[in-house]
Amino acid sequence: MSNPRRLIKLALAGLFSMSAVLASGAHAEQTANVKKGGTLTVLSNSAINSLNPAIQSGAATAVPGSQLFASLVIADDKWQFQPYLADSWEASEDGKTYTFHLNKDAIFHDDKPITSEDVAFSVKTVAENHPFGKAMYANLESVETPDAHTVVVKFAKPNPAFLLEVSTPALLPILPKHIYAEGSIRTNPYNNKPIGSGPFKFADYKAGEYLTLERFDKFFKGPANLDKITVVIIADRNAATLALQRGNIQYAAYPPLRLADIDRLGKNPNLIVSQKGYEGAGALVWMEYNLVKEGPLQNVKVRQAISYAIDRKFVTEKLQSNHTKPIFGPLHPSSPFYDKDLNEYGLDLDKANKLLDEAGYPKKDDGTRFDITLDYIPTGPDTSKTVAEYLRPQLAKIGVKVELRPSPDFPTWARRISNFDYDMNIDVVFNWGDPIIGVERSYMSTNIRKGVIWANMSGYDNPKVDEILTQAAVENNPEKRKALYQEFQKIVNEELPVAWLTTYPGNTVYSKKLVNVPEGIWGAFAPFNEMGWAK
Repeated sequence: MSNPRRLIKLALAGLFSMSAVLASGAHAEQTANVKKGGTLTVLSNSAINSLNPAIQSGAATAVPGSQLFASLVIADDKWQFQPYLADSWEASEDGKTYTFHLNKDAIFHDDKPITSEDVAFSVKTVAENHPFGKAMYANLESVETPDAHTVVVKFAKPNPAFLLEVSTPALLPILPKHIYAEGSIRTNPYNNKPIGSGPFKFADYKAGEYLTLERFDKFFKGPANLDKITVVIIADRNAATLALQRGNIQYAAYPPLRLADIDRLGKNPNLIVSQKGYEGAGALVWMEYNLVKEGPLQNVKVRQAISYAIDRKFVTEKLQSNHTKPIFGPLHPSSPFYDKDLNEYGLDLDKANKLLDEAGYPKKDDGTRFDITLDYIPTGPDTSKTVAEYLRPQLAKIGVKVELRPSPDFPTWARRISNFDYDMNIDVVFNWGDPIIGVERSYMSTNIRKGVIWANMSGYDNPKVDEILTQAAVENNPEKRKALYQEFQKIVNEELPVAWLTTYPGNTVYSKKLVNVPEGIWGAFAPFNEMGWAK
């Protein structure tokens, strides 16, 4: 009798080989049009808090981190996985065991070989330190290293999102164990001068100003096309827009620019504005409530009242020029698990006022009920600062007096929010392709982690939600998973640990002279080794 598992492997291998052959022609044509050398200047979306993606999430870390470090596999624009550090891999039929076969020529930037021990160390480091680590590796049983180039990752229960989790360095960067294993990973001196595994190596970094990366000529996939990448941090948005217009900056993903400036840049004959490469991120804008801090926000009727007072249609159409869409739950509308039948919290000031009265917060003589502060992430002004400025007079209509509390930079904001030093906060949060990775981290009570950005930063704690998300994370049947996630969405849509606002306007602005710009599902969170200047 034939071995079913072997037949499945052979069939998959055949499909992969055929897809590789079909893709090779287009790839060869692109590669032939690329010249070797040159420098690329990239705009950072904010100050860089850390260059180690194993301990820090966010675009400011993920973009350079994906050049400094390699992942096990990469994902294309069809959500298919391709070899990267792992030349090949197998998954068991029960979804509990994944075996990776590493490239035998791969070395770190200090010329030490990349081995299975480094991969095992990286998996465990991410599991313990990454903001999503506990969710992604909740059922990790062991990481075995039978030889220097074979890694066997075993889970106690199925992990249907695992290949997504290892398809970008933003989620699993392969770190050198001999550099990062000693002492606390969070205080390791190499976090901001990394020894990496990716196509570019660290050259220079001046906090708040620039980061310089140089091509790593011994990269296992072959040397990158570009000689150097310079990431510049420009706080002044007008200056950043002008630099893109003049060609001084040639690449900007998630640019923290005004949407009107994005539209203007799209008309520049020397630039391309693309929405490709944001499918994996699935970014949302929301306003989270601090449920740890004593006060009115601990009352669900107060949170519901505030949500009813927000005119999302006005925000998307007037403030954001239809670059965004209103949202009412924790999943991005592009997710296969998205529930379109949630309460949309349409603008209803009468209902909002009634809920606040019922909650025990009547209006005082001056027309106010209580005071509250509102923080907002200092990037993307049209989705953060402008919305915050709209909410101050809007919430005053129901007696909620809002004091805006802007942060001077990203690190300041991150410290405040991750330490629960806020009342309400407007933030941009990614779904990361699967609810296991980017959604449950924000709602699981086990992920309430002080000092860690983009964990459960509202402090939401609901045992039923924990149970549903835990069950969905190990359910291999797509329909059963969908039913579980719909139940979850309905619960949080009522309890509102956050007030969901809009989708996030994902854009990449880049020079028309650039070729092989990564437009897979991870976009700028993919390696730039094939990108370069046209001949």
